[in-house]
Amino acid sequence: MKKDIHPNLVECKVTCACGNSFDTKSVKNEIRVEICNECHPFFTGSERMVDTAGRIDKFKKRYNLD
Repeated sequence: MKKDIHPNLVECKVTCACGNSFDTKSVKNEIRVEICNECHPFFTGSERMVDTAGRIDKFKKRYNLD
């Protein structure tokens, strides 16, 4: 490998807007994010399907998924 071309990895603290934080490695010392695995709807189970103009019902009806 060539010398002095790779960035230096340091311990990084990632902080979410919900208050959750964890440590990882990065070229930055600190990273702030708006959403993480603790508050994302997919991981928390609060995910909802938004039905626009009955599209979900039309899909289920078309493919007999009821």
